[in-house]
Amino acid sequence: MAVPKKRRSKSQTRIKKAAWGLDKPNYVPCSSCGTLTHSHRVCMTCGVYKDKQVVQIKVKEPKTKD
Repeated sequence: MAVPKKRRSKSQTRIKKAAWGLDKPNYVPCSSCGTLTHSHRVCMTCGVYKDKQVVQIKVKEPKTKD
């Protein structure tokens, strides 16, 4: 089994880990409402996916004080 001959320095470790960075998510405008959403996902604002109504979005009514 291979064993490293020398310990990797903190600097080299951090340089290597810096390359693991996360990419920004790609957002696409929704075809029906225009809000930015993840591609290949249902729009959380209007519930449309591939120009079809897939999810019925509930509308919260404001609470009224009696």
